[in-house]
Amino acid sequence: MKHGVLYGIGVGPGDPELMTVKGARVLGGCRHVFVPKARSDNGSIALAIAGRYLGPDCRVHELVFPMSADRGELSHHWTEAAKSVAEVLAAGEDASFLTLGDPLLYSTYIYLVRYLREQLPGAEAITVPGVTAFSAAAALAEFPVGEGRERVVIVPASDDLDVFAEALAAGGTVILMKVGKRLPAVLDRIEKAGLLDRAVFVSRAGLDGQKVETDLRNLRRQAVQTDYLSIVLVHAGGEQTKA
Repeated sequence: MKHGVLYGIGVGPGDPELMTVKGARVLGGCRHVFVPKARSDNGSIALAIAGRYLGPDCRVHELVFPMSADRGELSHHWTEAAKSVAEVLAAGEDASFLTLGDPLLYSTYIYLVRYLREQLPGAEAITVPGVTAFSAAAALAEFPVGEGRERVVIVPASDDLDVFAEALAAGGTVILMKVGKRLPAVLDRIEKAGLLDRAVFVSRAGLDGQKVETDLRNLRRQAVQTDYLSIVLVHAGGEQTKA
């Protein structure tokens, strides 16, 4: 029996209308849809975004991927998730996996495919790209991401923000993703670099609770609480060369 195909579908950052036409079409034709969740008692943000595009006979499978830095715990969950997907594909049925933003940018989909191919060698995965969160953030804040030959650097936030500080020092446009509770420390680094007036903050782009702030000083005054769906964009300087 021929195996089914796994489609990794980027649902975009939050606004259901930012899903691609292809993503919506492929999703509507899959009877099995796998959705990621951070905890078993939480709903899936990706499913909430893409729910309107599900087919009438769709079966939704929830996969738990905890927000953890423990590689052993994560490996266990990736293995179990891949096993669930492999069972559907081995039965000859196609499946979709929904992911926020783009499937190949800091996404659980990357690991799912790796573990899937360990369990089901030769499994076919087709990736349907999605609008990235930083693209949506830039649009909301009218913030050019790349101009001329200016470099663009994408950095995921971590407890050690030295990489972010180094990126600021190197110039260009710096995108810091998944800021979360590190916002005060991030603001400290930006202020130390003298770039508060050249940065914007966007949280939950396209979702309930969306916030766009072009004066980062206000974030301190308001003691803003942020989750991991938060992004800071910084023009860190450097010469721009027109194409």
